[in-house]
Amino acid sequence: MITKVSASEWDEKVLKATTPVLVDFYADWCGPCKMAEPVLDELSNVYKDKVVFVKVNVDEVGEVAGKYSVMSIPTTILFKKGVEVSRQVGFAGKEGFENLLLKTKGGDF
Repeated sequence: MITKVSASEWDEKVLKATTPVLVDFYADWCGPCKMAEPVLDELSNVYKDKVVFVKVNVDEVGEVAGKYSVMSIPTTILFKKGVEVSRQVGFAGKEGFENLLLKTKGGDF
């Protein structure tokens, strides 16, 4: 399951998380974002014990998107211990998201 995160929740749910967090920066009007949603939902179930999946609506939480220089959506960023460890810009399919996840110490969560 993917949880929507607000600006007030960002630090607690992403930066202070003890498990890796995959953040999907999206907008409701974005076609590629809509294509990514079911893939990320599926992966959130596969990796549910290893990675927390959250989403940030750039239209509602623009200050967070700006802080991380999110210029295009979808942009997916993997954080570990509050630090960005990898980033995917655009929709690259299931394989692209899995490759993003595996960049965390070779997939060692």
